[in-house]
Amino acid sequence: MEIRISDLELIREAAREFIQHIGEHHVFAFYGEMGAGKTTFIKAICEELGVEDVITSPTFAIVNEYTSSDGPIYHFDFYRIKKLEEVYDMGFEDYFYSGALCFIEWPELIEDVLPEDAVKVQIKEEEDGTRAILF
Repeated sequence: MEIRISDLELIREAAREFIQHIGEHHVFAFYGEMGAGKTTFIKAICEELGVEDVITSPTFAIVNEYTSSDGPIYHFDFYRIKKLEEVYDMGFEDYFYSGALCFIEWPELIEDVLPEDAVKVQIKEEEDGTRAILF
């Protein structure tokens, strides 16, 4: 599946389209270069899911928990992870296998522990500034 975002004003529409395809999946691994829009797109998804909390990148906290009407949503940023042991220490299994939605930035740093059914989402910035979201 591919979703294209030609303008930042259309990001909520793209988030709604993404949500329509979530299905039974719970863990989403967002790949993309720095500045590609991973956090911005996850924020739009969370807002469309009814999250009223302030949604920010969990760069230093590693994980942020948001409240939605359907339960918790976990937003991870593993950019600052130095060793996989840090992920074990934080109890990643409790999050990934909780049945709650998990949105993961920089999953390439923890691929060894990603669930097999994690949905890989690639965000690419095109030369004209549009974003292509592939999953």
